[in-house]
Amino acid sequence: MEQETVIRLAVFLGLFAVFAVAESFSPRRPRQYDRRRRWLTNLSITVLNTLTLRAMAIGVPLLAVGAAIDAGQKGWGLFNHLDWPGWIEVTLSVLILDFAIWAQHLVTHKVPILWRLHRVHHADRDMDVTTAVRFHPVEIALSMLLKIGLVYLLGPSALAVVLFEIVLNGTALFTHSNLKLPLAVDAVLRRILVTPDMHRVHHSLLRKEHDSNYGFALSIWDRMMGTYVAQPGKGHDDMTIGLEWQDDRPTRLGWSLSLPFRKK
Repeated sequence: MEQETVIRLAVFLGLFAVFAVAESFSPRRPRQYDRRRRWLTNLSITVLNTLTLRAMAIGVPLLAVGAAIDAGQKGWGLFNHLDWPGWIEVTLSVLILDFAIWAQHLVTHKVPILWRLHRVHHADRDMDVTTAVRFHPVEIALSMLLKIGLVYLLGPSALAVVLFEIVLNGTALFTHSNLKLPLAVDAVLRRILVTPDMHRVHHSLLRKEHDSNYGFALSIWDRMMGTYVAQPGKGHDDMTIGLEWQDDRPTRLGWSLSLPFRKK
């Protein structure tokens, strides 16, 4: 798995370009702000998140993929004690990890201190492909620690973890894109996958709507757990995206990074 970072980066950049171009030609909603300032802020946060993970790799030498390799060598985790076919273990690992991310996402909405971090993501007043990478560095670090712990408990192969990370990143870019899909296509896709229209409900200003549709990849978890909301009450054209800061503050890098530590 020496090329894991290169593979993941290539897939991420390729999909980012595809969805950025697609949403430009077929936008679902008009933009509130020019892309340049928002994109500079959101992509700057992404750079800081990458540096945060690199710094973590110094103090926590084994991140998710490394933890999978280490667990395999030490025989730790459930799947390292089962003699199941590789394809079954990979499939179950990806499903379990996807559900874990769904559960983590729900918790970030319910626990006040975690919501303070997560609202940096929700404060974005436009929703497009860059919103997918707009997460506070502290939230990214906590999410990685959770993933490492889960990998040691589960014992998935390194291949399963790499595939999961690729699926997670790719579907996050897709679901946050401002892409207008034909309604018939959306209806079919959302039976299994989270679509941009489905996830846009989650970015509604209304609490009852943004406390729904927590999935990143598979839509089945929200359906099973009763957190699925099909459409925003005001419709996609008239709904309000973002939180209470309905001005240009969320487009500023300093404000966005300091948001979790503000009283209001």
